[in-house]
Amino acid sequence: MDLNSPLFDRIRTKREPRETRRETVTRCDSPGCEAEGAHRAPMGRLREGQYLCFCLEHVREYNATYNYFNGMDDASVARYMKDATVGHRPTWSMGTKRGHAGFREDTMTAADPLGVYRQRFRRPQPAERRGPHHSPVTIRAFVAMGLEETADAVTIRARYKELVKRHHPDANGGDRSREEKLREIIHAYKTLRAARLV
Repeated sequence: MDLNSPLFDRIRTKREPRETRRETVTRCDSPGCEAEGAHRAPMGRLREGQYLCFCLEHVREYNATYNYFNGMDDASVARYMKDATVGHRPTWSMGTKRGHAGFREDTMTAADPLGVYRQRFRRPQPAERRGPHHSPVTIRAFVAMGLEETADAVTIRARYKELVKRHHPDANGGDRSREEKLREIIHAYKTLRAARLV
């Protein structure tokens, strides 16, 4: 952009010369004081955004006695403090509790002749569960120990003791060829314990 363009000069606004600008001086709002009111102080509750102007001496006196909650009882102050946590705006509980009028099939008022919204916003029916649902890591631990997913704590402990005795080097005359399998079994047992199945 060319700053020396004649078009750019026409856009600029001229400021008033310093001599012609009038400085407005606000007087102190304290009765009988003629000093300049350079310091603003809030007027109080229910008058937010409105200010009194005081000189330094009177603003100090005003601030020392200022109480926003003056005239309110304890219950009103507590209610105000609770509302202040959300910025005094209305809030709604999250989720889909019974009685909550969210976007549901039974509260829809719009015509839906093709059933598009009915199918899209229908709540999924819970699938039938055949047994306990475990994470993939837990399932691998069951497989490593040669157990079904429905095994109880007593069965898991018995199987663990059996496998440790079978693969431990001391039980095999010091043969360490099965040591890796033993580590895998110990790790699987710890995984099942962490999943609170033992």
